[in-house]
Amino acid sequence: MTAGALAAGWADGSSIGYPLLFAGVLLGSVVPVVPTGAVVGAGAAFAVTAHELDLALVVLVATLGAWAGDLVTFAVCRSGGPAAVRWVARGQHADRIEEVREQFRRHGWQIVVAGRLLPAGRIPVLLAAGALTYPWRRLLPASLLAAFLWAVAYASLGVLSGGVFDSPLVAVLLATVLVLLVGAVLNAVSAHRRSTPEPARDAPARGRP
Repeated sequence: MTAGALAAGWADGSSIGYPLLFAGVLLGSVVPVVPTGAVVGAGAAFAVTAHELDLALVVLVATLGAWAGDLVTFAVCRSGGPAAVRWVARGQHADRIEEVREQFRRHGWQIVVAGRLLPAGRIPVLLAAGALTYPWRRLLPASLLAAFLWAVAYASLGVLSGGVFDSPLVAVLLATVLVLLVGAVLNAVSAHRRSTPEPARDAPARGRP
């Protein structure tokens, strides 16, 4: 291969786009310093405007990156020792983790799927799964399904922004802002629901002895 052909290959957005997408989602899934939803939304917006990435491949790569990140996090929680678990659990509320543990005992794989889709739900779910030594054979398909649904959801926001603007740059910026805005709203709603006390279900009815 000539130097010119090699340079042309790297100039193609797909040559670096898919690796960057996978690395960003994987990194953000293991160390939550990267807004992974924004990465997927931006990739989808770029795919539908610049046409240098394939939208289906964006979803596939994002799914695999999220799945790999969740498996790494689960492995750390399951067999990494107390220090590793404390590192994963940093910034998490103990009551939230205990609440998820109780739900996990009753619902199992459904909680794995919901934890990936709900705001601030992924880490508590994986901590609970690791603490309860949830079987790998059950976690693998559940986490793959969760990662796929998550990738489709955030890619859809990118497609929406790409349908509004033809400019790849503007579409990517709009997708990023839209994903962050949706995430902030969902986090606020989730925090409000957790802070609102539920009425006692077993309280005796009024007027009865």
